[in-house]
Order: sequence, then structure tokens, then C-alpha cells
Amino acid sequence: MTPERPPNQMSIDREKSEFRKTSLASRRRAAEKSSPDALVSLSDHLVAQFGEMSGQIVSGYLAIGTEINVAPAIARLEQAGLVATLPVVTAAAQPLKFRRWTAGTQMEPGPLRTCHPAANSPEMTPDLLIIPMLAFDADGYRIGWGGGFYDRTLWKLRAEKKVIAIGAAFEAQRVEKVPRDEHDARLDWIATEMGLIEITPSN
Repeated sequence: MTPERPPNQMSIDREKSEFRKTSLASRRRAAEKSSPDALVSLSDHLVAQFGEMSGQIVSGYLAIGTEINVAPAIARLEQAGLVATLPVVTAAAQPLKFRRWTAGTQMEPGPLRTCHPAANSPEMTPDLLIIPMLAFDADGYRIGWGGGFYDRTLWKLRAEKKVIAIGAAFEAQRVEKVPRDEHDARLDWIATEMGLIEITPSN
């Protein structure tokens, strides 16, 4: 039998579910109002902060729906000497894996509308992860689609090495407080078209 979830966890789950609906609508409006300049600005901020980390492995993502597009930023970081990867969803309730990605990489469809490098691309462990979001707050917490893939991945990687988690979003996706629980992994940075926010213990 599946163990029952405690009442307080069920309450948080319901709150998150409702929050995702409103956050998705807000992100859709933000994407509709955005201009191409927003992606240029986002790239500028990321390259200015992380472009000197030549040889480090960075994970991006291929935007789904109204997620902010970080492909231009990943391309520029790769030009600066970083090694680009993309996440691979292997199974439900499992951490992500990452495979090498370049402009000519063979791609294949994955679950949940994702697309990732084919199995002939080498697996790598990222040093930096650029992560999509539905919403974020100034404390460094994000809300995503609810699969928990990035949270599991960050907990696993942080137990093994130092990694930098960067949430990417439109500035209009900022909220006062994201619903959270002990399973949610905190980000190290937030990146929007307006600039970067470094998350510190005092945030």
C-alpha cells in the first residue's frame, strides 16, 4: 500500500497546484509582452557573470511553451569555452541525467514534451545548471511543473560536488513567496532580463 501523505503535506501540495495555474498564466502574459531584447539582455547577464568559467560544464534546456529561451545564452557560454549539456528525463521520480550538446548534436524526443541529445552523446555532470521556472521569489525558491526532477537532481549533485543552480525567468514571474516544503532545493542565482540576483543566507 502507498503510505498516506500527512495532512500538512497534502495542504502544501494543493497550494502548489493552484499556484502553478496562476503562475503559468502570468508567465504566458510575460512571454507575450516580451521583446527579443529580453533574450539578449538575459544572455548578456549570464555571460558577464559566468563566461569566464572556461572548461566548466553548463546545463541549459530547450524551452517548452512559454519558458524563457536560454539557447542563445548557452550558445554564447559555449563560445566562451564552457561545455554545453542538456538534461535527460530517464524515469519518473528520478534525478536528471545530462548529455553533451552542440549545434550538430543528434536529438531525440523524451517524455513530458522534452527533447534531448541521443544516447550516442556522452553523459556529463554539470557544474552550472540553468533551470526553467513558473515563478520564483527573492529567497531563491522556484516552482516548476511539479515533477520534482530538478529538486532531486540538485540534492543529488550537491551531495557529490559544488554546483551552481541558476533559475531563468522573465522578471514578471517574480512573486512575493513561492509555496515550499523541505523537498524544495534552493537556487544560487536568479537570472532575468533585468539582471542577476545572487541568493545568499541573508536573502
